Amino acid sequence: MAKQRVIFTFPPESSSEPIIYNLSQQFNIVTNIRQAELTEGRGWIELELDGEDKDIEAGITWATSRGVRVDPVSVDATEI
Repeated sequence: MAKQRVIFTFPPESSSEPIIYNLSQQFNIVTNIRQAELTEGRGWIELELDGEDKDIEAGITWATSRGVRVDPVSVDATEI
């Protein structure tokens, strides 16, 4: 199992879609919300993704196709 920390930035058109729920259900990824700032029309969420590398990459590709901007977060290995 791999862990990866990313920031999802949501545009207004995808802010009402259950992206994180679908990510965990469709790609067998455990999600852990580390930080978030959301408003009615947009927002960002820092997520820790836990799963197989191929599932995490497929999930990130899928989220990007839904209009979500995905940026990696570099963290100290002791924080994970």
